[in-house]
Amino acid sequence: MTTDARPTRRPYPHAERQDVVQELHGFRVPDPYRGLEDAEAASTLRWSAEQETLYAAERAAWPDLDRWEAEVAALGAVDRVRTPKVRGGRVFWLRQDAGQEHPVLVVAEAGAGTAERVLLDPSALDPSGRTVLDAWEPSVEGDLLACQVSRDGTEDSLLRVIDVATGEVVDGPLDRVRKSSIGWLPGGAAFYYVRHLDPRLNPGEGRYHRRVCLHRVGTSPDADPVVFGEGRDRTQFYSVSVTADGRWLGITATLGTGRGTDLYLADLSAAPLDRPLLRPVQEGMGAATRLHAVPGTGPSDRVWLRTDRDAARGRVVACRPDELHLGPDAWDEVVPERHDAVLTHLVVLSGPELKHPLGLAAWTRDTVAEVTVHDLVEGRQVATVPLPGTGAVGDFSAGASGSHEAWFAYTDFVTPVRVLHFDARTYRVTRWSRDATAAPPVGGAAVGGAVTRQVAFPSRDGTTVRMFVISPTGRPDGPRPALLTGYGGFGRTMSPRYRAQVLAWVRAGGVFAWAGLRGGGEEGEAWHRAGSGEHKQNTFDDFAAAADLLITAGWTEPGRLAIMGGSNGGLLVGAALTQEPGKYAAVVCSSPLLDMVRYELSGLGPSWTPEYGSAQDPARLPVLLGYSPYHRVTPGTAYPAVLLTAADGDTRTDPLHARKMCAALQHASSGTGPILLRLERGVGHGDRSASRATALQAECLAFLATHVGLGAPGSP
Repeated sequence: MTTDARPTRRPYPHAERQDVVQELHGFRVPDPYRGLEDAEAASTLRWSAEQETLYAAERAAWPDLDRWEAEVAALGAVDRVRTPKVRGGRVFWLRQDAGQEHPVLVVAEAGAGTAERVLLDPSALDPSGRTVLDAWEPSVEGDLLACQVSRDGTEDSLLRVIDVATGEVVDGPLDRVRKSSIGWLPGGAAFYYVRHLDPRLNPGEGRYHRRVCLHRVGTSPDADPVVFGEGRDRTQFYSVSVTADGRWLGITATLGTGRGTDLYLADLSAAPLDRPLLRPVQEGMGAATRLHAVPGTGPSDRVWLRTDRDAARGRVVACRPDELHLGPDAWDEVVPERHDAVLTHLVVLSGPELKHPLGLAAWTRDTVAEVTVHDLVEGRQVATVPLPGTGAVGDFSAGASGSHEAWFAYTDFVTPVRVLHFDARTYRVTRWSRDATAAPPVGGAAVGGAVTRQVAFPSRDGTTVRMFVISPTGRPDGPRPALLTGYGGFGRTMSPRYRAQVLAWVRAGGVFAWAGLRGGGEEGEAWHRAGSGEHKQNTFDDFAAAADLLITAGWTEPGRLAIMGGSNGGLLVGAALTQEPGKYAAVVCSSPLLDMVRYELSGLGPSWTPEYGSAQDPARLPVLLGYSPYHRVTPGTAYPAVLLTAADGDTRTDPLHARKMCAALQHASSGTGPILLRLERGVGHGDRSASRATALQAECLAFLATHVGLGAPGSP
């Protein structure tokens, strides 16, 4: 093995530096590790194997790794359930008991106390733990179930239809689906779904070109007619929905993973099912709009739209289906935009015991959830729903057609997810009976007195940014070792949520900081856009300001601040360590995007150009090149200790980013901290078995703790 000479640390594997320079819009863009993009090249396989050997040797030297793993496992060992779906006379939900590797899908007859049975268990399908349940949807009557499973982290699902009574597969597999939404038609004979083009006929393009198709159960998917998507932008994602009475088909087209949506509605009684007459509700407006229709709706009745069109923080409007194509001129506002909160969810309830349809609306105010109830005819708020604490809500689900019931999930930094039941007749919220038997949430003394504070601070341009700081005492009584994380992308909100990794760090005596950066959704769509595209540097400036505050306010001190991020958050910490390498003692960069000149050539990169911009655009290339972490690595710089993590099954962010960045940093760094690559096999970007998730989290914590002087909980 050829190595570079490095003092006081293990030698690094040799990676050939190639004289590759790309001429692009007048810029000379060097790419010395282009060869590492090919995962199957002999040189890459040799280099990757040597990196694994190096990582194993470094990991063996970390003190207290076993203690970190035990702590993360203990804090994660809670029973979990997800909100149910009620179809026909059955209730379906996901359940994961403490110690189970994957959630299982269970079913029970509707009604309190009825026996439940496991309908689908990924571990029974594949004892290796590499198969996951990506998505599932019961038929209207609850007698059939469309389920999607994938293997090795690829998220390239196979869809099958199961007879709920017997558990037998009655249709499928349908390939080329990827967590597709399913719009069942009454009777269970057919459904609408989203399918990718055949990669055999479209090499390199199949994952990006999507179509909405109609599938008739029991027929070959090769004969499925395309009902939407021909000739549209390849970066668009589609979702489908059908009202329970089979009257209305809704299709939403999202450009990439941005927030803007095109929305279409078809009256399925007016045309053949394979040729629905889709009418545009919204096209090309750059606003996010979601349709909410209830069974029994006629052309002159009302449907509801949750939209940020002309309301960046969101509002709800009502309209007749036969006037939706007229746009905002035909809308009646029933839930107005709030200046202090962002609308995140809406569930419409219309049971016969209700005078008018009610809207259960969820908001975030300063990143903390609120839930309100609204009369959707009179346009007034009728109640505020009490929540268990200062946290987040999500995973909303309405009862069967015409029901007065809804369910949603609640969590905060010290409370594992619990499912709450809402009764629209009384506005009362209770713990869902199927969740009440789960293990009680970890709280109080069990989490070692973890206390959460929210702080506000100015970013470099004066914009106010908010951050949660979780610590043993709730005050800056340190300085203590601190770990800062963030995301700042795709309109995603960094709401409070239970994470074993967070509590393990705090129980050890550290400070964990959770920043809500521009590019996220904390303050609505304007906040998202202020940290995307040409404004992406704002995200990194917000993060740097958060780090500065932790030091100046006395939470931590220089040399004891670590940072961590994954996916878009991996890009975030990659930018942080290359823009201000002396600020951070250690970095964990997981499943990242790091070569922002070539990111759109792999994984789901083509779908993300609306968020970041394209290097093929002469106006955007200088922006991308200006912050691209891989291109900002400078020889002779004392970079901090860095752990890059990647997975070989990741079809979103290709591991090539981590490989190239690792080689660049190992060549360039004059610092004493190691630059390491952890490559995990048989998993992908997200879901993995519980034991593998615990191992990953524990190793990341042990690495960071080693470099900021934090001992594991319970260590001497």
